[in-house]
Amino acid sequence: MRRLNPETAVGLFLLAGAACLAFLSLRLGKLEIGGSAYVPVVAEFRSVAGLKPGAGVEIAGVEVGKIGSITIRDYKAVVEMRIRKGIALQEDAIASVRTRGLIGDRYVSISPGSSDRLIPPGGRLRETESAVDLEGLLGQFIHGSAGSAK
Repeated sequence: MRRLNPETAVGLFLLAGAACLAFLSLRLGKLEIGGSAYVPVVAEFRSVAGLKPGAGVEIAGVEVGKIGSITIRDYKAVVEMRIRKGIALQEDAIASVRTRGLIGDRYVSISPGSSDRLIPPGGRLRETESAVDLEGLLGQFIHGSAGSAK
């Protein structure tokens, strides 16, 4: 019976450690190797103030995707979302920009629709609700109440 020499044992140990480190790096970095587990869906909003790429997309409080990119076209914000495969979105679903908590992060919440037709991968959500501008509302309230107090 042959014994494993120390150099071979150390080499195998280092190789296993490097493989584990590579796996954890890919897993924690949420990189996708091979086929993508997400499908793109696009929505246009009047305003997405505070929404950032990488923010969550939720249905019924469960995260089902992430914001891929945010661009502008015809003075509207175009939000590309990556939704997990297997999540069916109806044609009349509503995408809303929401705030987590009072001054928390922004995310997109999707309310399911009642249509029988589904949005294809790369499709577009037509119904959207923009973010509530709290600063603007506070400004209107303050200036409105200050104007009526004169």
